[in-house]
Amino acid sequence: MRELVRKIKVKSVLNKQKYVDDWFLSGYSINPYSGCSFNCVYCYTRGSKYGEHQVPGLAVKINASEVLLKQLKNRARKKEYGFIAFGSATDPYLPVEKDLKITRELLMIILRFHFPVHLLTRSPLVLRDLDILKKIGEKAIIPRELEGKTDTGVVISFSFSTTDEDLARIFEPGAPSPHERLETMKKCKEEGFRVGAICMPLLPFLSDSEERLDEMIRKTKEYGADFIMASGLTLFGEGPQDCKTRYYKVLAEHFPELVTKTRAIFGSSFAPSRKYQQELHQRVVRISRKHQIRNKVY
Repeated sequence: MRELVRKIKVKSVLNKQKYVDDWFLSGYSINPYSGCSFNCVYCYTRGSKYGEHQVPGLAVKINASEVLLKQLKNRARKKEYGFIAFGSATDPYLPVEKDLKITRELLMIILRFHFPVHLLTRSPLVLRDLDILKKIGEKAIIPRELEGKTDTGVVISFSFSTTDEDLARIFEPGAPSPHERLETMKKCKEEGFRVGAICMPLLPFLSDSEERLDEMIRKTKEYGADFIMASGLTLFGEGPQDCKTRYYKVLAEHFPELVTKTRAIFGSSFAPSRKYQQELHQRVVRISRKHQIRNKVY
């Protein structure tokens, strides 16, 4: 069945961040689409401030190329170079991208103005654009604050909440399988790209244990990951379609024994307790050291 997608026009497509992101190196972000057909249950944009201006359903920004051309021309003229994060709010390689090619068009404009890129995706479709990404990597102008820290203008990261196929089918019903992502990451690595695993969010009592994390980090390292970055789950909103409501509904259906335990670590907050977060961070760092993989891009 063909995916329904609405067409919208935007005044801006390049978002300037207040500060360079320590994790993703980005000074800018771009999302060619609004909404997401991967339908991950835990998606943080549902109910959070990051999704408050997001139109319902899936929409394509049909004038994105035209707008980006003007915005990047202006930034390049002022020499305001910086990594552009692709996919901070929705995957740039949704199934509709195969036909619409909006992401590909934007990458061609980025190549023209020599900006570096950090792509975040779950999709094998990124392989289609490795030709452009190689050229971006060769010509990108690294921002001054990152000189000496990075030797490439392209980073490709793959998102995981788990590498367990059964868990992924429950919490990421529309997304490519973890194995597909791992295989795609391996191919990108073989083509010479810097690649990594973004394990965000890790699911409490499901993918955050010592055993599950060890398996995930070991596996991503085996498939070529240069780095792994991880963080816990956040649950925003109270509405019927918000991530908090949806997550607990799915959890009650498949893992009812975990509902009370999960609610206990969140309390009345959208984030788990500081104690939980500290212990999770220590676990990730410890296991990453065991497998000799770093917890940052560079």
